[in-house]
Amino acid sequence: MDVIERWSGRYACLLQSALRLGNEQFAAQLGIAVRTVAAWHSDASVVPRREMQQLLDTAYERAPEAARQRFALLLAKERAPADSTPPGAQALRVAIAVVVRDSDVLLVCRRDDDAAGITWQFPAGVIKPGGKAETTTVRETLDETGVHCAVRQHLGNRLHPVTGVMCEYFLCEYLAGEASNTDAVENIDVMWVPRNAVPRFIPVDTIFPPILAALEEQT
Repeated sequence: MDVIERWSGRYACLLQSALRLGNEQFAAQLGIAVRTVAAWHSDASVVPRREMQQLLDTAYERAPEAARQRFALLLAKERAPADSTPPGAQALRVAIAVVVRDSDVLLVCRRDDDAAGITWQFPAGVIKPGGKAETTTVRETLDETGVHCAVRQHLGNRLHPVTGVMCEYFLCEYLAGEASNTDAVENIDVMWVPRNAVPRFIPVDTIFPPILAALEEQT
């Protein structure tokens, strides 16, 4: 069993991902405020107070075996030594755009049959070495969908629970353009969907919890 000597915001978020709980569900299980969970996503380095450490210990100890195995996998990736990457290489980072227009969210459908089971997802692109995540977010959204957007808020980052890739998430505001499949090599379709219908397209347990929280706040 993995032992956490001291929980941080990052480790707490990994546990949340392993349990596959949204912010409100995780907060309810711990018996704390939702804003506390949101704070962990905003600042991965924050160290919860002693009482919170005990609550997280208990949540982990009571977690189903499958969830504890997922947590161990996420933790192993988190703790992987920096020199595990070949000299001169950089870890793969992906920028993901959650573009909102009124009550709709922009989604793309990947052409390839992804072995991880991911089909519908938010527009995304690989951040090139030395590149800015925000710039990648805006550029890739335009290249894939023909939609111009602007970054409104950084929602945080995580190792994706399915792919293991480091993802940077951004809430973006729609500016202009008709949504269309402008990258037919990679995508099958592009469409706006109601924000409350996103879990019908993307498994809710794989959606970054701050995304769900952000979509709930949209009017």
